[in-house]
Amino acid sequence: MDFQIYGFTIFLFLTLTNATLPQTPKNSSSNSGQINSNSILVALLDSHYTELSELVEKALLLQTLEESVSKYNITIFAPKNEALERDLDPEFKRFLLEPGNLKSLQNLLLYHMLPTRIDSENWGSGKTAHHSSLCREDEKLKLSNDGGNKLVSQTRIISINDVVRADGIIHGIERALIPKSVQQDFNMRRSLRSISAVLPSGAPQVDHRTNKLLKKSSPTTSQSPVVSIYDAMSPGPSLAPAPAPGPGGPHHHFDGQAQVKDFIQTLLHYGGYNELADILVNLTSLASEMGKLVSEGYVLTVLAPNDEAMAKLSTDQLSEPGAPEEMIYYHIVPEYQTEESMYNAVRRFGKVRYDTLRLSHKVVAEEADGSVRFGEGENSAYLFDPDIYTDGRISVQGIDGVLETTKLPPKSAPLAKIVSKPTRGKLLEVTCHILGAFGQHIHFTSCH
Repeated sequence: MDFQIYGFTIFLFLTLTNATLPQTPKNSSSNSGQINSNSILVALLDSHYTELSELVEKALLLQTLEESVSKYNITIFAPKNEALERDLDPEFKRFLLEPGNLKSLQNLLLYHMLPTRIDSENWGSGKTAHHSSLCREDEKLKLSNDGGNKLVSQTRIISINDVVRADGIIHGIERALIPKSVQQDFNMRRSLRSISAVLPSGAPQVDHRTNKLLKKSSPTTSQSPVVSIYDAMSPGPSLAPAPAPGPGGPHHHFDGQAQVKDFIQTLLHYGGYNELADILVNLTSLASEMGKLVSEGYVLTVLAPNDEAMAKLSTDQLSEPGAPEEMIYYHIVPEYQTEESMYNAVRRFGKVRYDTLRLSHKVVAEEADGSVRFGEGENSAYLFDPDIYTDGRISVQGIDGVLETTKLPPKSAPLAKIVSKPTRGKLLEVTCHILGAFGQHIHFTSCH
């Protein structure tokens, strides 16, 4: 009897405790921010819209879309594969896939997505509706009807409600939607390539014989800048104070500051080169100096050490005055080189020595293991990430090490030249001695 009363007391206590404890929600995936297997994002990656799925992965948008799916019930307008593979302008597609144009690719893809669920039932009949896309920078998408066809910004819907999930829906469309901002970026980049650099015009020169100004030849856009790049640079470590460069043309066709900012943003988006970007922008003023050089028409190739290589540097190597500038100067080549051009050069000529912005120091390149290796011995580095950024003026090539300059041997004093007196042959000496005994040596000039 006591056992039954004790058991009933325990049962009553457990019942009351279970009633007072807070109940955990069954669907905890939405609160944790994780995407379940039934998400519209997973359905898109597994769908027959393979071209769109590949572009989403290349644009590094998976995390952004996961956050959007956890907040909104989204609508995706997915172009058919042919629209992205064959119907898209090849030059425009090449522009989107360049590492420096990652932002344009992201804007184009987000322009196809709405933070609102729009299905066939609430599309609207005979009414035009405007909806903002996940790309906040561009104009709104216009949803309308044309007879029996449903249109999104004048593009026909070919498969309505193609993929339906609880957190979103996918409609198939006939062609890709191009936002105005991406089209403007493409047009600007295309026109930039067709414009030649404006040559710097130096100070007037005087003919010292006549004390008259020398006539300047009319500059042609096909030539390179007149002033040497070392003269155009600001005085820096191991550089003699250079004369101030002449003023540029009346109109700078190249916005060097914007191009340098573009390639630094590309380094940050690419990942693994944050230390170099920090040195260029925060630790030194090299980013601004590079922008001035590009604005004047010069071209640069940056051999960019990755973060793993930069982490091996000690604080003493960067704390000395001018040390960061010296290191970066040795990693900048005043030429425009790509991975293909450098590899072809080392394949053809073996060792190639490239000038750097650090005077009297050249970086050696040679072929090794099917790639390009810079430097010699323990201080060598391989071309690790080719063509991170190439825009015709600035080329960025990722390497897996920090190049160190080899100390030039000190010039030794010239040795005194010892001139030895010519010695006569033994046979001639004996002959002259015999002739001298007979008084006949004066007749031979060789004996004098």
